[in-house]
Amino acid sequence: MNVTTHSSHAAAGPALSAAPAATDFSIAVPRDARLSLARAWLSLSLASLIVAGILSVLLVLSRTPYLQKLLPVADFFHVALVVHVDLSVLVWFLSFAGLLWSINGGTRFMPLAWAGWTGAAAGAAIMSLAPFFGRGGAIMSNYVPVLDDPLFLGGLVVFGIGIALLALRAMLTAPKVGTRPDGQSALSFGLNTAAVATAVALFALVWSLLRVPATVEAKGYYELLFWGSGHVIQFTYTLMMLVAWLWLANACGARVPLTPRVALLLFAIGLASVFAVPPIYLAYDPTSVEHRNLLTWLMRFGGGLPILPVALAVVIGMAGRRGAVLTAQQKPLHAALVSSLALFAIGGLIGFLIHGSNVKIPAHYHGCIVGVTLALMGLAYHLLPHFGYVAPSSRMAAWQPYIYGFGQLLHIVGLVWSGGYGVQRKVAGSEQVLRSTQEIAGMGLMGLGGLIAIIGGIIFLVVVLKAMRAGVEGTRA
Repeated sequence: MNVTTHSSHAAAGPALSAAPAATDFSIAVPRDARLSLARAWLSLSLASLIVAGILSVLLVLSRTPYLQKLLPVADFFHVALVVHVDLSVLVWFLSFAGLLWSINGGTRFMPLAWAGWTGAAAGAAIMSLAPFFGRGGAIMSNYVPVLDDPLFLGGLVVFGIGIALLALRAMLTAPKVGTRPDGQSALSFGLNTAAVATAVALFALVWSLLRVPATVEAKGYYELLFWGSGHVIQFTYTLMMLVAWLWLANACGARVPLTPRVALLLFAIGLASVFAVPPIYLAYDPTSVEHRNLLTWLMRFGGGLPILPVALAVVIGMAGRRGAVLTAQQKPLHAALVSSLALFAIGGLIGFLIHGSNVKIPAHYHGCIVGVTLALMGLAYHLLPHFGYVAPSSRMAAWQPYIYGFGQLLHIVGLVWSGGYGVQRKVAGSEQVLRSTQEIAGMGLMGLGGLIAIIGGIIFLVVVLKAMRAGVEGTRA
């Protein structure tokens, strides 16, 4: 990866007593061919959320007491869960990464860039259609659940190839940081580290593919196949979220008490643990208990190191703005940032409560993943006017992150509550075996929260699509 430069904003002040200039944590959006590429990745990310949102309705209904009887639960739940997770996490996050890497990188290798987008878009479309045309059953493997069907798996491979081309170009065109970094180069370095983490995740996937015996039964095979890459790709998501936090805080007018060099160091620490992955693969077979445990510990301890310092810096910076009036354009960004920080923190704390296999695990995962999603939603709002669209400034846009975040919070509390009574994960309907009023109440709260979150997700899509449409119509006028 090229590590590179943007010139520093530093300039000697005339008075020693003058307050130091705030670091501008933002990345300038290019106006050349890279803008069209970034718009294409934005469209793909939104399309993945639209389809995932439709499927999430089935998911919530299939786990909500009484309403679940309206559906042929087991089949609907498992098929919907597979495609919902892959679209709302894998495709949404990596498509948004494509957007960020497009505006962060140089102008070289544009054919490679479009080949990556084409592969990712085609793969996502095939995965979305596979449940209606394929015949394979759902395999609820961690990180990347699959339908055991050639059509779905083919779509997943095509998507993976597209992301591999995307990550390759991101590293080939990565801007250099240089010796006098500023806020832009710090964020650029953060995105560069995310690209490297993605490349290592793909490396882990290929290595596992070559080493895991095909004779292993389907559930165990896919669990082993995606265990390494699934853990490593979490570093990509986390690094993207940290970039989004700093960028959003800056857009809200906060003076984040981080110098560019400290920010660079924190991003480097966030990436450092990823380089332990090849030695783990060399030392232990992907089917071994040691391999599984080491990757789990790596993500648990290594991935979290830069999060707390960056979160604290952002919170301090935002607290310094207390009482300041936010503009209509800043309100959605502020709401997304606050909600993201809160949900990610809650998800992290729930991780310490996990014992055994129950619905506390998806509660922890949901909290962290929703934290990332809210950060990217806020960044999408911020980038829309820079992409030639209209800046969201309505009350609906300002309330959307809170609605989505509150729904997800209820969803998470319901899962934790039910998990305390031993309700199992990845099951629905009669398979849940809800024996007590407390279990039913917990899962009912989960269902209510899920429905509110769906409304929040729909509002996000409506706000963004209206802004895009208004921008296009304004250009034609």
